[in-house]
Amino acid sequence: MDDIVKQALAKWPNVPHCYGWLALDARGNWRMRDERAQHFNLPGDKLTNAALVGFITRNYAVDERGCWYFQNGPQRVYVQLEATPFIVRTDPAAGWLLHTGAPLGPLDAALLTEAGALVLRRGDIIAQLDDRDFADVLPRLLINEAPVADEVLLAWMEGRDESALSLDGILVERIAADRLAARYGYVSVPSAPAA
Repeated sequence: MDDIVKQALAKWPNVPHCYGWLALDARGNWRMRDERAQHFNLPGDKLTNAALVGFITRNYAVDERGCWYFQNGPQRVYVQLEATPFIVRTDPAAGWLLHTGAPLGPLDAALLTEAGALVLRRGDIIAQLDDRDFADVLPRLLINEAPVADEVLLAWMEGRDESALSLDGILVERIAADRLAARYGYVSVPSAPAA
């Protein structure tokens, strides 16, 4: 957390939290959701200012409820997650690279949803693969030590093929997308706790 944020927290400890105004999309973009975006359930405007994006990223954390937020000075700005708390991309030099710029490192688990979203876990980090990188990862998905054909992968995702699917030596587990948040203890759409 930035020192300026720590100082603001000490000076103003009781600033109300903010909900609905910030989102993380499934491609790792921070999005500002004004009142119109919230009202019509739109994704919001993509933040492109490098200094602002860096500030949000450095001050991104999770509370005891599993709600992710950005500590903006004394105020917590809770983040609506389109997918998972982290988004991961492939990088030729770093391997798996989180939307925060940190490397993910070796995988502990890999999961694939019925919609084809690949979710990776390392320790407490849950990250969905940016869909634009799926083509790069597809040749690394193996059944019986061989690259999986598209039609076989679709059958596996639908539960019609029970072969062992692996990614980089890790068995891939099939999971329903709507089960991810409960299984890994994060809240996709944070709201204020009941008084």
